[in-house]
Amino acid sequence: MKQFIGACMEPALMLVTELMRGGTLQKYLWSMRPHCPDLKLSLSFALGISRAMEYLHAIGIIHRDLKPSNLLLTEDKTKVKLADFGLAREEEETEMTTEAGTYRWMAPEMFSIDPIKIGVKKHYNHKVDVYSFSMVLWELLTNSTPFKGRSNIMVAYATATKLRPSMDNIPRDIEPLISSCWAEDPAERPEFEQISDFLVNILRNVCPTQITSPNLFETEIPSSKELAISPGTNCLMDKDAENNKKKTRTSCCCFISAYNDSL
Repeated sequence: MKQFIGACMEPALMLVTELMRGGTLQKYLWSMRPHCPDLKLSLSFALGISRAMEYLHAIGIIHRDLKPSNLLLTEDKTKVKLADFGLAREEEETEMTTEAGTYRWMAPEMFSIDPIKIGVKKHYNHKVDVYSFSMVLWELLTNSTPFKGRSNIMVAYATATKLRPSMDNIPRDIEPLISSCWAEDPAERPEFEQISDFLVNILRNVCPTQITSPNLFETEIPSSKELAISPGTNCLMDKDAENNKKKTRTSCCCFISAYNDSL
């Protein structure tokens, strides 16, 4: 995440953070079209994003607006950092306003295909960020905008009715990760700890000389036992939970299988 430098009250309340001379990930991707970033770089960006989100969730914060325009690059464009916490909330606030975020990257539980009143509160948890991450990862690998050409209303309807972007150009080894992250049921989505581990192992295969350990990152992430867990936490985090014995989720199984294969 961007480094905090300081704050002031006069002439107005302002926060000062480090200057990210590389601009946004969105502009970087746009500048490359129709080409895609190098696979190793895309996966490295994804891992950096996942580790940042892992930290946020560990301290009980939901970002709610994870997207390329809120991800900033270093001047050499080799590292990505998370920014823009204008919609971030503590997860204890389990009733939150619907339609917080940006439609193309928003989780289906944040939408309603039935008419609702403005300001209506809905129950959702940190898994909305996992869904948004799946769209960012898909975008990194395809350099296309999710649901390109559709209006906000069409995007909301498509998302709420289980439509997802095409996987045609996604590497086969990464398909299970994306599928599990954008699952309709939040309980089927992995935690960012699992996502980070998966990406580390994928990167070991793609670039074994550069990625050797998940401890290469600046921010220390609490262990899974210390993570801030909310209602709806998926079966990947607690394999001994009673509800996990009753359900066998296809997407979870695919994700676990792919993760084991990458070890």
